[in-house]
Amino acid sequence: MAAQSFRPARPARLVVLVSGSGTNLQALLDAVAPGREARPGDADPPYEIVAVGADRRGITGPERAERAGIPTFVCRVQDHATREEWDRALTEATAAYAPDLIVSAGFMKILGRRFLERFGGRVVNTHPALLPSFPGAHGVRDALAYGAKVTGCTVHFVDDGVDTGPVIAQRAVEVLDEDDESALHERIKEVERGLLVEVVGRLARDGYSLEGPEMRRVRLGS
Repeated sequence: MAAQSFRPARPARLVVLVSGSGTNLQALLDAVAPGREARPGDADPPYEIVAVGADRRGITGPERAERAGIPTFVCRVQDHATREEWDRALTEATAAYAPDLIVSAGFMKILGRRFLERFGGRVVNTHPALLPSFPGAHGVRDALAYGAKVTGCTVHFVDDGVDTGPVIAQRAVEVLDEDDESALHERIKEVERGLLVEVVGRLARDGYSLEGPEMRRVRLGS
């Protein structure tokens, strides 16, 4: 069976990409903040956030990083003549921090070919549905419209499709009769933050491998 293993440095170096308020970023920051409750037998943080990148200005995500003393950078599509040039600039800006893992924490841009060639198998994303069901920008709305009784969130690696990368972990959320899109999405986001922190910690702490003919099976621990 084909396999590709990753064993990050310890602590693993993370670059986090954001487009908005940065609540997932804050959860990742809180998990390794001084005074945190450490995992049994794991006194040292499994990762450090070495930089936070954004695709726009005037958002609160980078402000969270700056308050924590973490470098930030902005790479806007409109500042580049083509999407390919933006992809190159984002790749170079991210690579400057020598990350072991990149976390797309509410980053609302599709990552380009050059970025994925450079960091393939190391870019983590979240999605508010149980993939492969309800991919795309409206996963919560689509689950409600379909009449699903259970939805949830998925943490997965990013590939060149839309929410098609290998699944790392999933967690279910019940759809209540009184749910509208906003209420359901808020409950999913609460679960999503916890799952993201847990998954990133395990990837950083234990390493992982991608297995199978199409490298779609994720095994934590390498």
